[in-house]
Amino acid sequence: MAIKHALSVTREKDFAAWYQEVVKEADMAEESGVRGCMVIRPWGYGIWERIQQQLDRRIKDVGYDNCYFPLFIPLNYFAKEAEHVDGFAKEMAVVTHHRLITKDGTLVPDPAAELEEPLVVRPTSEMVIGAAFSRWVQSWRDLPVLINQWANVVRWEMRTRMFLRTSEFLWQEAHTAHATAADAMESTLEGLEVYRSFAEDVVAMPVVAGEKPEHERFPGAVATYSIEAMMQDGKALQAGTSHYLGTNFAQAQNIRYQDKEGGLALAHTTSWGMSTRMIGGLIMTHGDDDGLQVPPRVAPHQIVIVPMLRDDEGDEAIIAYARDFAKQLKALDVFGEAVRVYLDLRAEKAATKRWGWVKKGAPVIIEIGGRDVAGGNVSVIRRDALYKDDGKLASAIQPKQNFADSAVSLLEAIQTGLHSRARAALERRIRRDIHDMDALKAYYEGEKYPGWVEVSWCRPSGEKLDKIVEQLKALKLTMRNVPLGSEDVEGICFFTGEPAVERILIAKAY
Repeated sequence: MAIKHALSVTREKDFAAWYQEVVKEADMAEESGVRGCMVIRPWGYGIWERIQQQLDRRIKDVGYDNCYFPLFIPLNYFAKEAEHVDGFAKEMAVVTHHRLITKDGTLVPDPAAELEEPLVVRPTSEMVIGAAFSRWVQSWRDLPVLINQWANVVRWEMRTRMFLRTSEFLWQEAHTAHATAADAMESTLEGLEVYRSFAEDVVAMPVVAGEKPEHERFPGAVATYSIEAMMQDGKALQAGTSHYLGTNFAQAQNIRYQDKEGGLALAHTTSWGMSTRMIGGLIMTHGDDDGLQVPPRVAPHQIVIVPMLRDDEGDEAIIAYARDFAKQLKALDVFGEAVRVYLDLRAEKAATKRWGWVKKGAPVIIEIGGRDVAGGNVSVIRRDALYKDDGKLASAIQPKQNFADSAVSLLEAIQTGLHSRARAALERRIRRDIHDMDALKAYYEGEKYPGWVEVSWCRPSGEKLDKIVEQLKALKLTMRNVPLGSEDVEGICFFTGEPAVERILIAKAY
């Protein structure tokens, strides 16, 4: 029996259109009136709050303190680090005036209110935080400095897509200063591991952690590491990055300290960030043709109760039964927190509410009608197992107490199941049997949604690397990262024929 799905477009037919429909139908976000900026609606922001709360806890667990830095950064701060400013110059939003006036009936900047120095709207905070570090760090006793901020940033994107690439987005950025390169590199990899474990354990999104190639490094960094996630269309999503900045930013911002011997030394700095792009990754990792699926650990409501009301005298008993059951479930603990339960008493038809929550991806939807009250039962819908083999909605009637007894294990099973399903898809779709450019081209031109290819390479640089990048660019491909912990490589480089030193992932990417 053919299933009639809740969305009008499927992933197979048009993945990009499917993504946009999920964002809309799940009430995640909407256009704001400014290109590239979005209004994040309560369900979408509720997911971000869950991401923020759980990631913030992990960041603090490894020793960081939260702080806040200004949205506006003096232009001269960027001028101190040429490579960094060059990397962001085309994306910077700049404030040049501080007042408007009315001229010919139109609001325009007041020529008399031009700023003495333009201000850049924060695209990232290395420069302004580096200036603060130069004041805070005087002695080796002041190190290390470990801080994090939750903020919005602006990068004037030309091609935008909600959550994935927006002109304004929300994120956290951690910044550190250390006495030695070894300490700084340890901090860089610690940040990467925070991201890897968070993505896997909380968002149920399997990732590959590794080092980015030279040409993909953060502007001004000595080394950049990333977690790469595979979306259901086979494209890679860079879901988080961690950068070892060496002494480049310390030199530019004069972050020097007196060492134990009394001499002056430059600090070694790092930074790492994760943004609302993670929500886009969640959508494309777990969503299906009925909408979003939200892993229980980040779902604003883990269990939604929908009373089946008929506008008659029996409704009062159903609502009382549902309220009592919601209270019972809220007393349970899962993943170290109280179960998040929502009783949906909105004045809408029960079927409309049911499918609304299906599209939003609530992990468990419970319907309660008059017969359920009479029999002490509930009707349970698992969002991760929505249909029976015959294509009908899988709504299981069971005793209320039985569900309460198994609710915690059910949420844990859904969390684990979503991760296992995505992990299997990731591993299945990495090709390691492609050995020349002709085969690579045939693979990516021959399939609608190809996965990733892993090849041996020799870590070339200069003109050799530039040539490789151009070859891949012609196929709309990029190098993603060199997976950490990979086995030793024997043989020759896929690109040059020289002795290989490691393996690298190639993919189409967001």
